[in-house]
Amino acid sequence: MTREVKVTVVCSTQDRASQNIKNNLLALRKWEHISSELYTVFEFKNYRLVEIQDPLIYQDGLDRKLQGSGFPASLIIFASKHRSKDARAILTVHSTGNIDEAKFGGLKKHLAASSPQAVRTLLRSLKLLSENEEYEVTLECTHHGPSEIDVPSVFIEIGSNEKQWIDEVAGRIVAEAILLYKENDSPVAVGFGGTHYAPRQTALILETDVAFGHIFPSHALDFLDEELIQQAFMRSKADFAYIDRKSMKAQQRERLSTIIEQAGYEVLKESDIRDMDGVPWQFCRQLRQKVKEVCPTGRARITDGIKCECHNCICPRVKIARISPALLSEAEKIDRERLEIFLSDHNIAYIEYEDGRFAHVLIGLDSNCARLAAEELTNECIEIIKNKYDVKTNNGVLQIIEKKFSTERAKALGLTEGPLFGRLARGDSVILDGKTINPEMVYEINIRAIKLNYEKAIEE
Repeated sequence: MTREVKVTVVCSTQDRASQNIKNNLLALRKWEHISSELYTVFEFKNYRLVEIQDPLIYQDGLDRKLQGSGFPASLIIFASKHRSKDARAILTVHSTGNIDEAKFGGLKKHLAASSPQAVRTLLRSLKLLSENEEYEVTLECTHHGPSEIDVPSVFIEIGSNEKQWIDEVAGRIVAEAILLYKENDSPVAVGFGGTHYAPRQTALILETDVAFGHIFPSHALDFLDEELIQQAFMRSKADFAYIDRKSMKAQQRERLSTIIEQAGYEVLKESDIRDMDGVPWQFCRQLRQKVKEVCPTGRARITDGIKCECHNCICPRVKIARISPALLSEAEKIDRERLEIFLSDHNIAYIEYEDGRFAHVLIGLDSNCARLAAEELTNECIEIIKNKYDVKTNNGVLQIIEKKFSTERAKALGLTEGPLFGRLARGDSVILDGKTINPEMVYEINIRAIKLNYEKAIEE
């Protein structure tokens, strides 16, 4: 008889931490013992606990064996020990697979199907539950077997020696974290670079909306080829790549970026991931694609206002509007800070060039929102320019009237450089040999024209 598909926690009789976690799971809920010839099985609601006799890292094909025994799994959580020489108290979560040689289970250069959403929710739960305990909570990079697992799977571990493996507190924390598991829909990254404990990826999961599938440490990057990188994206069902840029050489970074982009995936910086925090990935993907189309060297900036608007939309879409680039450039030279405040206070996204200048493209969730923001930004730019120059508008053209003190004109009227020059430059009249000289007499007037209406006002 084939039973219902369930989240399946796998424990081993050969693993003391695994037994600790199992005992706490059984103590926390009322489980039903299920008859099985091959395994010891317990069930509670949407969970199934399966105890096996062999080491967990050698369980290649376990998903198929469970299916064949009538215990299909939607997710496999391996409850295990973590061993390290430093013997620190640690709780870890990671995906499995082998980057090169298969020394501890699995196959060479083969990766298990990862469960990024489980990695994320388990790690965050461990962090919350261990807040007042001595345990450090961290990700680990992808390592050891099993790699022949097609059902999404994850290892959750207690480390790093027997003292922690049999610690009742640690066992309870891990058990509670497992029981708090819930489905979510975070954007998924494959991680590249860093140490084995992936500190930057750990921080991103704990502090942003991102989830991580397979993660590769800096020391293993040279073993990665096109096939393995493609496999990592497929087995993680990832949306993009994150590269810990500071943890690797420029040559490694460039090589990885080229392979990833040729495989059809984007590489996001940490700042990109933090900027899109709180925004549906569907919208972020549209936004990044639109930026590539209209401003290939630009970078999208997502304001808090548009984040709120995104959450109110069932299916947010990207709409853009543009203003006069000459007008924006002129205003930015005068008062960039005022422009930045204006942009941040509106329910839009905007674009910055690599050198930090604002692009003349605004992004909204509908055409009206984008158009209105563009009109308001145009008016804001005009007001900024008015603070420095005299201006006139006529038939959609802004005339900037720039007055400049002319030393040539002043000298032609008999003036010499000195205090009288300064007074005229400040806009005061002066008297020379009984003759009054007004500032207008020594100023040159330059008029520059800027067309206000950009020809492509709205684009979808």
